[in-house]
Amino acid sequence: MRKARYTQLADLLSKAIREGKLAPGSRLPTHRAFAEASGVALATATRVYKELEHRGLVTGEAGRGTFVRDPGLPMTLGVHQSAAEGVTDLVFNMPGEAADAAMLRAGLRRLAAAGDLEAMLRYQPHGGRMHERRIIAGHLSPLHGPISPEQLLVTSGSQHGLAATCLGLFNHGDAIAADTLTYPGFKSAAALRGLELVPVSAPQGIMDPEDLDRQCRQRKIRAVYLMPTVHSPLGAVMDEPARRRLITVAERHSLLIIEDAAYAFLEPDPPLSFLALAPDRTVYTGGFSKNLATGLRLGYLIAPPPQTAPLLEVIRATTWNAPALISALVTGWIEDGTLNRFEENRRRDGAERHAICRSVFADLPIISHPNAGFAWLPLGKGVRAQPVVTQLKQQAISVSGAEPFATTAAAPQALRLAFGGVPKAELEGILQTVREAVLSQGRPA
Repeated sequence: MRKARYTQLADLLSKAIREGKLAPGSRLPTHRAFAEASGVALATATRVYKELEHRGLVTGEAGRGTFVRDPGLPMTLGVHQSAAEGVTDLVFNMPGEAADAAMLRAGLRRLAAAGDLEAMLRYQPHGGRMHERRIIAGHLSPLHGPISPEQLLVTSGSQHGLAATCLGLFNHGDAIAADTLTYPGFKSAAALRGLELVPVSAPQGIMDPEDLDRQCRQRKIRAVYLMPTVHSPLGAVMDEPARRRLITVAERHSLLIIEDAAYAFLEPDPPLSFLALAPDRTVYTGGFSKNLATGLRLGYLIAPPPQTAPLLEVIRATTWNAPALISALVTGWIEDGTLNRFEENRRRDGAERHAICRSVFADLPIISHPNAGFAWLPLGKGVRAQPVVTQLKQQAISVSGAEPFATTAAAPQALRLAFGGVPKAELEGILQTVREAVLSQGRPA
């Protein structure tokens, strides 16, 4: 069967891109110019460009045109890609030190000497063993107020908690408000459920209550997703008055609040959480990957009573229960003070890395939290992220642009740098290489 004309043209351009005849970063002709050069209608040219975008070969930027992507870089860089051997990974935030293994050895020895080891080999309650839920709830209560262990569900990491929230509490097609830049893991979970993310203005990572209210008056929105304490990727901490204004909007429009606390431990003196301020409409999710170890996939959901039953059903359907071995390790570390010590170490280590980052990018507009092992670098007018990403890839450094974080159709031109897992002795030199790659494309505004 003969291919449609737009498909034929898309195939020709795809071949040129894959063979390097159209280099990454090249600007394609306007739709009208391409239509005239190819002898096709404007609508056909538009279909060609949409097909190329669907194939992940080009990206459209509002007001600037259509540019060729590097076919070696997946569209969801920062979500699925892991660095190859010999490549410095600045995409994923992987905090940790060689001495962390001693914590694991001590924890395993403690479990081996315990009397209930056999119980860990059996099915567990879907929401976690009740005594462990009490331990986690007790650990969190000083910061958030009294937490009933019946409302706290143990998950296989905070990402599992986000997925369970999307799958259990919403229907396909529901709209969820989110910052214009937000955590890619939530974008993935929302897409899996077929949810629509509605971008809300969030200058410097702080959602604008007035814009949220305007969006809610224009259409039906079911919930709002927030990272109010150490926002990813911007590191912002929302103050309490802003939180209260958002709660007022949520009450006015009957919104559920999804509060993601993945990095909240990095802030030593946080404002009151949404969980503390509005417990009847907040689903709070957190975990122990960033403060203990990324390989220990344990998290928790705290939800109002009406939401716990559907969340339990999703846990049952997806994992049945979080591994009892992991939950026993983590709750033991809560009880003996190990978790608190690790969080202090992570804050101290993040502050040291942040200082190195600030020193290297002293004259550039870096955005970050002072204790975080990640930062955001806006590239400004005239500087594009993809050529920088491609250049650094050739220098064995993997970084992410803004696409994975953007909820808007056009992503800003910026880099997200995650340096929590880079050996500290090498960090300054690696960041200097990033700086040079950025400046080779033009100075950020």
